[in-house]
Amino acid sequence: MPVKLTSVQLTIVGILLSIVLISGVIYIFSAKPDDLPKMTVQDKKNRFRALIVPEINDVYAELMSQYQSVSESIKSARNLDEIEKLKMEYNVSSDKELLMALKPHPKSIAIAQAAMESAWATSRFFNEAYNIFGVWSFDADEPRIPALKKRGNKTVWLRKYPSVKASIKDYYKTLGRSDAFKEFRQLRLQTDDPFALVKKLNRYSEKGDEYGEELTSIIKFNRFDEYD
Repeated sequence: MPVKLTSVQLTIVGILLSIVLISGVIYIFSAKPDDLPKMTVQDKKNRFRALIVPEINDVYAELMSQYQSVSESIKSARNLDEIEKLKMEYNVSSDKELLMALKPHPKSIAIAQAAMESAWATSRFFNEAYNIFGVWSFDADEPRIPALKKRGNKTVWLRKYPSVKASIKDYYKTLGRSDAFKEFRQLRLQTDDPFALVKKLNRYSEKGDEYGEELTSIIKFNRFDEYD
């Protein structure tokens, strides 16, 4: 015969189940690097989304607000001093080049690159330096950490950031300034199609054209374009 529980017993069971569920969620989102091998693939992805996506949302909103403000200032010929400072900061000479540099690309691309470059927020570079996007360092005076493997006799250094948000901001700024991504900037001023834009990121990785293909697969499989 089925066992009938009193209302008090049912309440206690409900509380215990809630505690188990909450403990599981806390474990997933606060797991330390040593705990990560114990997590399932889906657990790691959930943890990644919780750690990275909100920060990318915030940075994107800030950058889009700046882009729209500068665009309006250019149209109305206002805040010219601020615009000139931004041109110097991004090493551009024209208004169009500045807008190309400032317009943020779709969040789905940033999320996919973060997933690929940080191994879903499990890499040593992420855990020790908040370096989500594999950004190298060429300045001995800035915070950085060495890669474990050398290239010949050369040590590869990666930037160390104080936070996830700082890493994301620097990533967007790098794509906004580097000569390697000029074609990418030109296209993102014309379209917000992530699948067209990733084809212009072939110089981000030694994989070349294959890099854009992998980003496309990650975006589609994980439905990251739903964040755009």
